[in-house]
Amino acid sequence: MPQPFVHLELNTPDLGKAKDFYSKLFGWTFNDMDMGPGGTYSLFKPDSGPGGGMMSMAQAPTTWLAYVAVDDIRAATDKAKSLGATIIRDAQPVPGEGIFSILTDPTGAMIALWQPTRKA
Repeated sequence: MPQPFVHLELNTPDLGKAKDFYSKLFGWTFNDMDMGPGGTYSLFKPDSGPGGGMMSMAQAPTTWLAYVAVDDIRAATDKAKSLGATIIRDAQPVPGEGIFSILTDPTGAMIALWQPTRKA
């Protein structure tokens, strides 16, 4: 698949409760990363398929968000906009990892684009 789903992210009002539920349901373990004033980002990686993360962000709805890999975040974000998408968060770097943008498609569904950092 040329543009695979590469990351899944849960925004939840209760990170502890979500981690407890998914660890018991799927056996996931979590690696917590301190985001400073942004709180905690909890990474998980199942035995197969894309991994993801969980966080609490007050201004975002409680929902899962899928990330799709792209080669050029700027070009893909601009193309999505030209096709009728609404850009929720324009290209934003994640230091040492990559760049993402978040948009809603013309039907209102939210999706994220991800350009990984090229590692030598």
